Amino acid sequence: MPFFSEVVLASWNAHKHRELSSLFAPLGFSLIFGPERLDLEVEEKGKTYAQNALLKATAWSQALGMPAVADDSGLEVEDLGWAPGLFSARVASSDTDRIAWLLDRLRGKEYRRARFVACIAFVWPEKVGTRVFLSEGICWGRIATEAAGSDGFGYDPVFIPDRYDATFAELGEELKSRISHRAIACRALRDMLEQPDMVKSLSVRSGETD
Repeated sequence: MPFFSEVVLASWNAHKHRELSSLFAPLGFSLIFGPERLDLEVEEKGKTYAQNALLKATAWSQALGMPAVADDSGLEVEDLGWAPGLFSARVASSDTDRIAWLLDRLRGKEYRRARFVACIAFVWPEKVGTRVFLSEGICWGRIATEAAGSDGFGYDPVFIPDRYDATFAELGEELKSRISHRAIACRALRDMLEQPDMVKSLSVRSGETD
């Protein structure tokens, strides 16, 4: 039995909500899509993925008085000096335009090494004693020369993970849920939260006795 029944996802991205809901399902709580509870915008002014994830999770947890989880992630391309990185979602206004931005900068380049990086922050609410958990996941691969596939979101149609010859958008959600940067970070966070001593500690702090 989980030590909490609901956790809010501090994000306006419905794609991330669907993906993370599946990844966190083994823990037995409901992942609530943030905008269903509150209209809250958090400025991502951190200098790292961890800082941005923590800013979002903390703000939503404090505003709603419940556990919150937030993800910050980006695509890093070695030949572009690891750009776009933290600004992955900000280089253009749509996924299509962001992919076009990326492919234009890699046009004619043979070396296309890249990685997806994700940091997930879980914040236990202040009213029961703030606790913070952070995890990171990295998925290495390369950038395709053109977009392919209809599954996924963001840069998925142009990212080919190592050991595969198809993009995330072609490989499908089931495989992505096992090998992606977000899946790796989520598994690490689940391992932290599933520790018996941690569950007992959080249950006591939340007023539960069972």
